[in-house]
Amino acid sequence: MFFLLSKILDVLLLPTVWLLALLLAALLARPPRRRRQWLRAALALAVMGTNPALVNEALLAWELPPVPLAALPRRSDAAVLLTGITQVDKSPHDRAYLGPGADRLTHALWLYRAGRVRRILISGGSGAVLAKAHSEASDLATLLRLAGVPASAILLEPASRNTRENAQFTRRLLAAHPELDSLVLVTSAFHQRRALGCFARVGLRPVPFPADFRSTDRKATPDYWLVPSPAALERWSLLAHEVAGWVTYKLLGYA
Repeated sequence: MFFLLSKILDVLLLPTVWLLALLLAALLARPPRRRRQWLRAALALAVMGTNPALVNEALLAWELPPVPLAALPRRSDAAVLLTGITQVDKSPHDRAYLGPGADRLTHALWLYRAGRVRRILISGGSGAVLAKAHSEASDLATLLRLAGVPASAILLEPASRNTRENAQFTRRLLAAHPELDSLVLVTSAFHQRRALGCFARVGLRPVPFPADFRSTDRKATPDYWLVPSPAALERWSLLAHEVAGWVTYKLLGYA
């Protein structure tokens, strides 16, 4: 039930849904004065929602900052790689389809190749709501093996569907591998706060290694501050989803 409700909440938090709701309210409003109020609200949302500087500043405030390799422990037992970066419902199923956030995978591979971790533990099943799909963990394991990581260095947790289950099922898997004590958590920078909270709740204290930054460096150029960007709406959607998820997890005691 929680999984389904979280998917519904995702839709309700989309700025494009808010914009359509305001325009619909303007269309149905009576008298004309009230219609103009709804249109002004829709215009304000469109202006603010498409401003790249505003959403970038919000992301810079929310995301955990990058961690230099030199700041990590000399060598940890495993990198915990959280999924959410492939399309498991895309055919044909003879390959992996990477989406936004793919550098979660490359960051974990980088850690392994740099000798900073001994193994990679991939945590994540399928995020499909209605259809049954294969796990993301198996797709990413295939890509790691193609990149030269031996199967003996890869552990799979292929059942979790959300961040809470990532932590719970990873803890369960680690119980069978007591040799894996020191962990590095690889997930998106915007997702690290919630993930770290969930892992701490089950007694795990991994070192964060943020990836998939949606923010950029600040710029002094006019286009950064003034030119509208349709991509800004998508970034606001992502941030609204994550902040709402973090608050919900805190209220429910999951993180």
